[in-house]
Amino acid sequence: MAGAADSAQELKARALKMLARREHSRAELARKLASHATSKEGLAALLDDLEQRKQLSDDRYAEQRVRTLARKYGSGRIRGELRARGVGVEAAASAVSGVAEEDLARAVEILRRKYREPPVSREDHAKRARFLQGRGFSFEIIKHALKLSSVDAD
Repeated sequence: MAGAADSAQELKARALKMLARREHSRAELARKLASHATSKEGLAALLDDLEQRKQLSDDRYAEQRVRTLARKYGSGRIRGELRARGVGVEAAASAVSGVAEEDLARAVEILRRKYREPPVSREDHAKRARFLQGRGFSFEIIKHALKLSSVDAD
């Protein structure tokens, strides 16, 4: 595969094939196609054309990625993942805004799935807090989720 650079038509076919499999952010698709492009200008023109035809959309990618990640992670982690994939600040914030409102319920559910019994010591409590923090939940959400999961277990 690596070798001579692809023509514009081959590059477009390669891009459409990738987009047919799943959504990609502009930055992610540019990174994947860079080694196959003859020039950066040609690649940028192709990406602009795909965006204009609505075949490539950072907003659509962000919404799809949020749906995938929302089951396991908090809004902070999701926002970070989107930014790492090249989604703009505004697009990431608007995509995450819907799931941020449900962070508390998701955090409590994640705790219930992971831990069957209530925490018995401060160490257990801290361990659960670190677990949720790693999943991208804010301190306030973690505090409330731990309180709710302890009350529900009693």
